[in-house]
Amino acid sequence: MEFTELLSACRGKDATPEIPPGWGQGRATFGGLVAAMLYEQLAARVDPASTLRSITFSFVAPVGAGKTSLTSEVLRAGRSVTQVEGRMQQNGAPVLAALASFGSGRDSAVHVAADTAPHFMPPGELQPLPYIEGLVPEFTQRFDYRISVGDMPFSGSASNRFGGWVRFRGEEEGKVPVTIGHLLALVDAWPPAILPMLKQPAPASSLTWTLEFMEPLPSAGCGEWWQYLADVEQAEDGYGVAQARLWGPQGQPVAFSRQTVTVFG
Repeated sequence: MEFTELLSACRGKDATPEIPPGWGQGRATFGGLVAAMLYEQLAARVDPASTLRSITFSFVAPVGAGKTSLTSEVLRAGRSVTQVEGRMQQNGAPVLAALASFGSGRDSAVHVAADTAPHFMPPGELQPLPYIEGLVPEFTQRFDYRISVGDMPFSGSASNRFGGWVRFRGEEEGKVPVTIGHLLALVDAWPPAILPMLKQPAPASSLTWTLEFMEPLPSAGCGEWWQYLADVEQAEDGYGVAQARLWGPQGQPVAFSRQTVTVFG
């Protein structure tokens, strides 16, 4: 699997992985891919017993296909929490920055369960999101989507809610175990939830993106179906704020997501 192989090339100190063609998203590379690449660089600096709790990305500039440079630094390693920052550079300039918090589990009297997955129609009963060359980003060919909530992008929808099922395309179910890197791609694979509200095609891209993950992660394959649901909380002046959630194949909550999106329409 090209995605998994690419992530493995990002873990060495001062790694210089090369982004292959086929992952385009307009004039940039798919944000979920470059975010996953930089996450792998950060995670390699932390004790594996300490798992990712929160990560924030700032998309500084478009990332193109070709060679990148990844660097990371541990800001502080405490008894429970380790803070790491990292950068991706291309052609000598920063294109992506991240700050991640890794933490080991400990006893607590507080326990608040996250909501279980919403009821969606089974994916086999829903139409796949079509790939239309020149209109749909090329990276979407690597995912399978089934819209269950909301309307198609650029349909002038009055709904601020958008989501459904998603999985990696072409992977045998369960053959490739899901990791944080895969989950970053699965969350970001969906079009920004603001796009269905537009009446005609227009560019949109992430400006900042923060995610929290719930441990333990499900033992599942990235080729299985995952549920995604996003709500646009506010949009004005060419920017929108959306929060989203991802649930695993058995309906367990996996990740919270919050994005600020720029939209040119």
